[in-house]
Amino acid sequence: MRWSAASLIVLLTFAAAHADEAPRDIADRRELFVDGYLIDSMSGVRMNLAEPRDEGPVVRFDQPWEGPFCGYCTVLHDAAAPGGGKFMLYYRGKPERQSDGVGELTCLAESNDGLRWTKPKLGLIEFDGSRENNLVLAVDGLSHNFSPLIDTKPGVAADERFKAFCGTMATGLVAMASPDGVRWRKLQDAPVIAKSDVPFPYMFDSQNVAFYSPVEQKYLAYFRVFKDGVRRICRAESDDFLHWTGVQLMEYRKLDGQPAPIEHLYTNQTHPYFRAPQLYVSICARFMPGRQVLDAEEAKAIHVDPNYFKDASDAIFMTTRGGNVYDRTMLSSFIRPGIGPQNWVSRTNYPALNVVQTGPHEMSVYVNQDYAQPTAHLRRYSLRLDGFASLRAPYEGGEVVTRPLTFRGNRLLLNFATSAAGGIRVEVQNAAGEPIPGFTLNDSVETIGNEIERRVRWKEGADVGALAGKPVRLRFAMKDADLFALRFAEEKP
Repeated sequence: MRWSAASLIVLLTFAAAHADEAPRDIADRRELFVDGYLIDSMSGVRMNLAEPRDEGPVVRFDQPWEGPFCGYCTVLHDAAAPGGGKFMLYYRGKPERQSDGVGELTCLAESNDGLRWTKPKLGLIEFDGSRENNLVLAVDGLSHNFSPLIDTKPGVAADERFKAFCGTMATGLVAMASPDGVRWRKLQDAPVIAKSDVPFPYMFDSQNVAFYSPVEQKYLAYFRVFKDGVRRICRAESDDFLHWTGVQLMEYRKLDGQPAPIEHLYTNQTHPYFRAPQLYVSICARFMPGRQVLDAEEAKAIHVDPNYFKDASDAIFMTTRGGNVYDRTMLSSFIRPGIGPQNWVSRTNYPALNVVQTGPHEMSVYVNQDYAQPTAHLRRYSLRLDGFASLRAPYEGGEVVTRPLTFRGNRLLLNFATSAAGGIRVEVQNAAGEPIPGFTLNDSVETIGNEIERRVRWKEGADVGALAGKPVRLRFAMKDADLFALRFAEEKP
């Protein structure tokens, strides 16, 4: 594969735009190839968006208090739970189509591995004369879009280890807390972000998310607004989860720095990636109003609510590293609607909040499907660790050169995959792009295989400690290979 003249012009423009920037200090952080943060130039290599593997339904919304309008799911991994941790799934129970949050409930499912889920009988809230259910909240307006988090801020009070955002435009965004993720209370009666705090005519009608950022050392919120009739995302920040400031509209850019398309993004699901928390991953529900696939007879055959088959939705992938810009490096769909009419109705294919690890080499994202149908459920999709996207070289080969960077450690580790005929060789250059003796491409030992983490070697060994703290570039010569991530680490010889 070779780049067209137009593509080369774009890449040269992209490289020239940051030619005078200071070196990126990546220390010993893991860096994923999902944006242009480290990339200076590419030739014969492209950014490749992953295709998550469909692992099938994991939770069916089949209880009387759940129903076809369940949605706005959140998956948490509580590593501090007894027995080595557990997974917790929160979702809205909504048996009938209603407005204004009336009659909605918040449900909880649990899992030891993220693969098999149960619905505990919590005995907290009565439904239809019984407390034999998995309900944790039943407050009109607040259960509409309840979105919890595990608060990782150092020194957080034990009875506030779990927090949540919930509420609509009528209530404002309300803050809640819990010691265990089961028993919840309001942190205060007044909303923490009110309608008057947001300079747009309509807001909050979606799953609005928050988390503590260890990189920015503050809480961040990402919530839905309307601007010029299009569903958009705003960001705000807080030191204490109660007082929020700095509301700003998020923008979108492509790899070359130019603006990316503005589309209806129904949910944003922004959260720190658990293996690289400096990178906020956003697996959004892209909503295409009026993009109708089914006719009335086809809709009737799958028993979808007659108000919910005249639009289409899928999932897209974005990232941000702070500030008011999302990187839409790859514009294609991340998770396409599946085969069959049930996947082509309104408000289906909405991703759950958070990506979690579900195996030694695997992570999972969950997607709400068959919305407004009797078969409504949550489905699991799997990816390799760090595998949202990759730098991909064809059989003919290609190269990538990074921006100048500094690091900490004595080993370079790669997450990569090659074919039997393919491979990756690495050259370390100085900031001016000159090969460093002992670390040239001719010195490089070709890296072949498929591993989540493998140390890079040269003829004289793997030790790069003498280069730590100095501005360097990495040149990757690749053939029939994918490069997902890298990091530097301190290892014993």
